[in-house]
Amino acid sequence: MLKDKRIILGVTGGIAAYKSATLVRLLVKAGAEVQVIMTEQAHNFITPLTLATLSRRPVLTDFAKDKTGEWNNHVDLGLWADLLLIAPATANTLAKMANGHCDSLLLATYLSARCPVAVAPAMDLDMYKHPAVVRNLELLKSFGHHVMDAASGELASGLVGQGRMPEPEQIMDSIKPILLRDDRLAGKNILITAGPTQEALDPVRYITNHSSGKMGYAIANLLAVSGAQVTMLSGVVNQKAHPNVQVIRTVSASDMYENALKHYDHADIVILSAAVADYRPSTMADKKIKKSGNTLVLELVKTFDIAAELGKIKSKSKFHVGFALETNDEAENAKKKLNSKKFDMIVLNSLQDVGAGFGHDTNKITILDSLGTTPYALKSKNAVAQDIVEAMLQRMSRR
Repeated sequence: MLKDKRIILGVTGGIAAYKSATLVRLLVKAGAEVQVIMTEQAHNFITPLTLATLSRRPVLTDFAKDKTGEWNNHVDLGLWADLLLIAPATANTLAKMANGHCDSLLLATYLSARCPVAVAPAMDLDMYKHPAVVRNLELLKSFGHHVMDAASGELASGLVGQGRMPEPEQIMDSIKPILLRDDRLAGKNILITAGPTQEALDPVRYITNHSSGKMGYAIANLLAVSGAQVTMLSGVVNQKAHPNVQVIRTVSASDMYENALKHYDHADIVILSAAVADYRPSTMADKKIKKSGNTLVLELVKTFDIAAELGKIKSKSKFHVGFALETNDEAENAKKKLNSKKFDMIVLNSLQDVGAGFGHDTNKITILDSLGTTPYALKSKNAVAQDIVEAMLQRMSRR
């Protein structure tokens, strides 16, 4: 998600500095290049060796590297970074940032940085509530910096209250929108469907499919952190949506269809990744169907074809992305759907590809549109989501 993003992590002198090791590991795992700058006081809480090992770069603290005159250039560092993240940010460091003090490499780099700045405060609860600290945090916000709220819980002093540094996973969620924001998606309203539908036979049983919703959720989450307004109609799945995604839970194809119509007018982009049932039982038994005889005949009727119905009312200003999961004649079947349902592009999955399709953490896709076919290699579904969104934006720019 953060591949090739260049992040300076400033670590200051607080007990929460021990969490910085986990934060560095998560950033590197996400593909970021991480340069750690520590204050002198931070060395009392975590060793530079730990953070250097995890970041795979020497940790910086001093201006001068040695007695030859070689030095760590704070200006170059400030220009290099895509984000300056200070975590933990102590009351002392926050005060110096707010008032332009410059007595360390970290602060000199901060004053030279042209990139976004994010801080994760960490201190005792009375310090956090002190008017001077509150004022400094508000001043940093007025500079356009991203100030995270301190978490509540047991503090190093033994007191319980607000002042803890957010957990590294929470910090990751906070910085992704800063780093992944895409101006091409700013102000765009996106409607996306995800997961399976369930068509009830009786109060106990239903017909469904193997969709896990992983692909749809990966796309929705990426769009949300990229700056779009995302509404997701989700079948019953065990997936986690980004806080910026408005999730509307649906069960049956009928539920999803009704909600799609309700939210369609406001959407600029419609992404139909849900695995919607083609048929449903003609009637639902009001009581559990009991076992009787060796066979049971079910009458099935067609459900609403959400993609086709939305295609009928589609205007030129809207962009529709479809999905096709096929087991045979894949490209031919996908092209038919592309044309009949008025998709602007369609994402093809084949169950013939190992590691692709339902339930996997990976996927292998081919994107088709009126201009041709583009195959992609097997990747994680998060990486596939990036390919799909980029392909969508490129095609939209050509309209």
